[in-house]
Amino acid sequence: MNKSKHMNIKQLATILLVSGASTLSMADDAIKYNILNFQAEATRQVSNDEMHAVLFIEKSHKQPAELSAQITQLMNQALNVAKKYPQVKVETGSQTTYPVYDNDSTKLKEWRGRAEINLESTDFKAASQLVSELQQNFQTQSINFTVSDAQRKKVENELMTEASKNFQQRAQILSQAWNKSSYNLVSLNFNTNNSYPQPLMIGAAMAKFSRAEAADAQNMAAGESKITVNANGSIQIK
Repeated sequence: MNKSKHMNIKQLATILLVSGASTLSMADDAIKYNILNFQAEATRQVSNDEMHAVLFIEKSHKQPAELSAQITQLMNQALNVAKKYPQVKVETGSQTTYPVYDNDSTKLKEWRGRAEINLESTDFKAASQLVSELQQNFQTQSINFTVSDAQRKKVENELMTEASKNFQQRAQILSQAWNKSSYNLVSLNFNTNNSYPQPLMIGAAMAKFSRAEAADAQNMAAGESKITVNANGSIQIK
């Protein structure tokens, strides 16, 4: 009797398991029908509000220790000058020292060193004034403008809302095109794409101003960047 009950319970459990799996399979199959995949986007031109500049020094000397001392002194002077501009974020960049040989032999001619300093600020006036001061000893490698992180996140959040509305409008249009009265959202993903202008590369001959020219800060035209948010997703029309 107990054995019979045990077999009946086991058979019932098997039937329920098969029935449940069948139900899940039918649900999975149902969601595969009438699926439309598409995307919508929202784009905005945003004024660049952050300036980036890379300045560098190059020095040569027959003694590497003396060369290192010269570069260290100039870098420390630059960092001290930068303290007058707390609005500007200043970081030391890459530094390299390498030997230079005569063209027709392996004889060591001298040692050459290069060091960079990176500037970043949303205060264009302060940044350009600092660049002008540093150009008394440094040369400018590049200047470029971008959208700051705070502004970019703010715009992206707004564009995500706009892209969502555009996605919904397109979903309604597609549902009507297929003679369906409504739809269910199956999935939705957001991707951002930021297009910034290329850095302004400055030749060595033009990069270093005289002391008189360095007294006045250069006017900067920051331009704009394009920020795009794509909404990619799937709907099930019904």
